[in-house]
Amino acid sequence: MLDHLIVLSGAGISAESGLATFRDADGLWERHSIDDVATPQAFARNPERVLNFYNARREQLHRAEPNAGHRALADLERHFRVTIITQNIDDLHERAGSSRVLHLHGELTKARSVADPERLYPIGYEAIALGDLGDDGTQLRPHVVWFGELVPLIDEAAALMPTADRVLVVGTSLQVYPAAGLVDLVTPGVPVTVIDPSAPTHIGGAEILREPASIGVPLWVKRLVC
Repeated sequence: MLDHLIVLSGAGISAESGLATFRDADGLWERHSIDDVATPQAFARNPERVLNFYNARREQLHRAEPNAGHRALADLERHFRVTIITQNIDDLHERAGSSRVLHLHGELTKARSVADPERLYPIGYEAIALGDLGDDGTQLRPHVVWFGELVPLIDEAAALMPTADRVLVVGTSLQVYPAAGLVDLVTPGVPVTVIDPSAPTHIGGAEILREPASIGVPLWVKRLVC
């Protein structure tokens, strides 16, 4: 019996819940410049614009619901130990019922102090306004890893990868580093499955299922538990 399943998830799984992705055609970067909304420099130049951008993302998330892909992964916990390592900043995995989720790029439903990234504040789906301060007296910002910032949890994720008995990659093009390098840390011989309509072909030895997450993940889970 399998002991530990690790899932690497990306924007594709949440796109089916109506959350806009950043890299696809008509994605968020088509309408917003990275340099304007997703760097520390952007926040320093125009914090209100950056806050408004993420407030809108948070409002959109509040209206979204987990899809069949999220729910199927949560159901896996009835049979196996499952760890989800996600590039997504939404909370759809948790709302579907997954209990072990590592957010590499932060969490939209939390704020943090500008001065101290360890000072985190659960805010749910509320907006962050200019002038909202942490208990250290400094401005709050989204708890999101911006371009040019370190990924604090990457070492924890890297340490988990060799413990997997099976790996699922879903909804990610594996183009964003350092997250993309995690699949290289899988123990040789451990099965890897990639579920994505435009799945990359450069993952040697991986099983490729060119399906959207809401279809491919339930099929994969059914195969495992039957």
